[in-house]
Amino acid sequence: MNEKYDVIVIGAGAAGLMCSFEAGKRGKKVCLLEHSSKIAEKIRISGGGRCNFTNLFSTDSNFISNNKHFCKSAFSKYTQDDFIKLVKNHKIEFYEKKLGQLFCTKSAKDIIEMLITECKNQKVEIYINTKIENLAKKENSYLVKTDKGPISSSSIVIATGGLSIPKIGASDFGYKIAEKFNLKVTKLEPALVPLIFERDILDFCKSLAGVSLNASVSINKISFDEGLIFTHKGLSGPSILQISSYWNKNCAIKINLLPQQDINVLLKERRISTPKQILSNILSDYLPNKLALAICNKLQINKKIGDSSNKDIQKVSDFVNNWTITPSGTEGYKTAEVTLGGIDTKEISSSTMECKSHPGLYFIGEVLDVTGHLGGHNFQWAWSSGFVAGQNV
Repeated sequence: MNEKYDVIVIGAGAAGLMCSFEAGKRGKKVCLLEHSSKIAEKIRISGGGRCNFTNLFSTDSNFISNNKHFCKSAFSKYTQDDFIKLVKNHKIEFYEKKLGQLFCTKSAKDIIEMLITECKNQKVEIYINTKIENLAKKENSYLVKTDKGPISSSSIVIATGGLSIPKIGASDFGYKIAEKFNLKVTKLEPALVPLIFERDILDFCKSLAGVSLNASVSINKISFDEGLIFTHKGLSGPSILQISSYWNKNCAIKINLLPQQDINVLLKERRISTPKQILSNILSDYLPNKLALAICNKLQINKKIGDSSNKDIQKVSDFVNNWTITPSGTEGYKTAEVTLGGIDTKEISSSTMECKSHPGLYFIGEVLDVTGHLGGHNFQWAWSSGFVAGQNV
């Protein structure tokens, strides 16, 4: 490890790797530091091991931030098409799963190897298992004290991510650096995370653990129509993970278990056409069998449809098309895919990722108050913000 570098990047995840080789392309002498024993663990485990590395339709509208316009500049300079071109150049096979989500055909390791190769091509020095003991600014230079010795640089990039999935090395390092330099950090919450429940709702979910279906889940005017899965703790699946980023304590969510159809109309039609059929059997024509029976048992309405009153049908309809429940919480950072909130974007230049009050200090990726929807958008933010910082350090 040399004592002096043009750029020091802290955090060898998606954003840090991207920034490192982009800076290297400009002839910068780059040092990339990682505190854990492995590089890009979040990439490795993402997408079931196949890495949902971007989304064909990723735009600023797919992100949550106190400044919803902040990410526009980065996306205008480096788009999903740019990253797809890089992937193709490395001959990595990929496919679109749904809704523009792109996955590696073989393994997420292909993306990691691509990023490492790009870094090697630019002679980026990568050090793993490196603990940072102190970071300080002295005149126009940043001094980093590591357990492998002291190093310095005029530009330092914080790409240490958020608090999600601590078992793979997540830490609050980036937020501590922000505090050290008197930068504001917005409220931090686990996001893209399963929701948990208590009492009768929990019992209902437990009895259906493993059952899945497509559903529409909403809070006020925010709605997501995707998969939903019942679990032993509550609810998960893409629609639940998406809405979790908008959920606040004591806030109710509305779930339409049959978003494409009005079950009230269907049941009244069946009351005429098939009056002797049991209600739960009719529901099972539209919902998973186990769920159909559980709904009827919970409502204590499971008779012949011909014997069901309008009130009975309305109760079933309200449950199926407008199930309103209040989560008791989330599963927390241990299963959250990302961290909501982060370093206030008011502190950062959107065109360079440089801290406005501390020249030479940059923040990129998840550590910032920019949180994407599920489906490859957070990786695209890592690529775009990493690219922009790499062009300016």
